[in-house]
Amino acid sequence: MPNALERLTASSLSIGVELPLDNDWAPASETARQRDGRLPGEPDLAHHAELARLADRSGYRALWVRDVPLYDPQFGDAAQVFEAFSYLGYLAGITERILLGTAAIVLPIREPLLTLKAANTLDQLSNGRLLLGVASGDRPVEYPIFRRDFENRGANFRTQVSMLRDGAPHLPSGVTLLPRTRGALPLLVAGLAQQSANWVGQNMDGWLAYPGTPEDHLRRSALWRGVAGNKPYITFIHLDLLAAPNAPMQRHRFGGSVGRNGLVAELHAMREAGVNHVGLHFRRSQRPVKDAMEEIATYVLPHFQSDEFAPRRVSEVV
Repeated sequence: MPNALERLTASSLSIGVELPLDNDWAPASETARQRDGRLPGEPDLAHHAELARLADRSGYRALWVRDVPLYDPQFGDAAQVFEAFSYLGYLAGITERILLGTAAIVLPIREPLLTLKAANTLDQLSNGRLLLGVASGDRPVEYPIFRRDFENRGANFRTQVSMLRDGAPHLPSGVTLLPRTRGALPLLVAGLAQQSANWVGQNMDGWLAYPGTPEDHLRRSALWRGVAGNKPYITFIHLDLLAAPNAPMQRHRFGGSVGRNGLVAELHAMREAGVNHVGLHFRRSQRPVKDAMEEIATYVLPHFQSDEFAPRRVSEVV
């Protein structure tokens, strides 16, 4: 059976979604946030399970979560609120086909054996659907709280990657970490994680690149191919899908507002630039997230995905 990374890149371009599946960054959502007493950047999770099932049944390739252990008002972003491994375990239980990705686990602030145990557990319980993205972290406030050295996070990252690769070989005789890793667990890296490009290309199985334009990705993917060959190149778009199908792209930070036909053109351009997978991020969406996801499943996904993840009939989508 192909591993999760091979399934992610089975077509020339695959499309996933980044959680939370909420539009809390849209201006019209601010009143609801204040009414609910949520912090700035804390999403409304009332429909999170329903929308995860929708993504699974509609043919999206992956669900991506981030690792934000503490809410820092200087960043003002709580991501999907729930702890990454725990949440993906829940999502594994309510979905069937969709891959489950982390973008990305901050290795230096975590206990490496527990990270490995959590990853192995999730991979087995999800029947091999885990895509393990890892990072060195970029929020200095977290490190002293977890009694970790921010300045040493690059070296710590390399040590933890080695442990994830080798399966905890330094345990005392007779002591075993269970469940064991089943085969090689693919590792994706967010950014460069305080490493050289050559080290990342040689030691990681794919790159989680920061959002950008097709022109940005053409330049970045060329650098990636130079150090990593044909290993997958993955990125994300902060998408505001407009109701008018032919609405042109209006770019904003990390993405843009565009109609579905313009989105198809943007994704084609990304594929030509060397991108293998795009995760869609809906927090800026002016429309209900469910409506945008359904429209994309009907009119956009068929341009790029025609394999086992092909969308099911809308009548089958909850």
